[in-house]
Amino acid sequence: MLSIKTYMAKPADVVRQWHLVDATDKSVGRLAAQIARLLMGKHRPTYTPHVDSGDFVVVINAEKVKFTGTKWKTKEYKRYTGYPGGLWHEKAEHLRDRKPTEILKLAVRRMLPKNKLAFHMITKLKLYAGPNHPHQAQNPQPLEIKL
Repeated sequence: MLSIKTYMAKPADVVRQWHLVDATDKSVGRLAAQIARLLMGKHRPTYTPHVDSGDFVVVINAEKVKFTGTKWKTKEYKRYTGYPGGLWHEKAEHLRDRKPTEILKLAVRRMLPKNKLAFHMITKLKLYAGPNHPHQAQNPQPLEIKL
């Protein structure tokens, strides 16, 4: 008799790799979609939705990402302090000047699943505004993202 079983990855079986992505002149949304795919582990044949099977992603030059059209001046990021009247609005241009890596981090975080597992996935994302990063010892492999 033929037995068909579905493979389910276990957290101990996951072998994580390190990827290096250069964000220079890449569109925010398209780049974030590719990074979220790597963080979730959807690029692997052993992808399991309830197990964090993704890889580490190091992004350099995150301050050089681009938006299409007039999004730098029109796109707004909102956050709420928790107090009455505590809604804050901030244009993308101002957020880039204040925290250069935050735009890409927010885009990736919003593409991850909305559960507790997403916290573990986003911690594997390492963002740096400039070309230098402290992860040389992990030997990240350069990954060319074609957009």
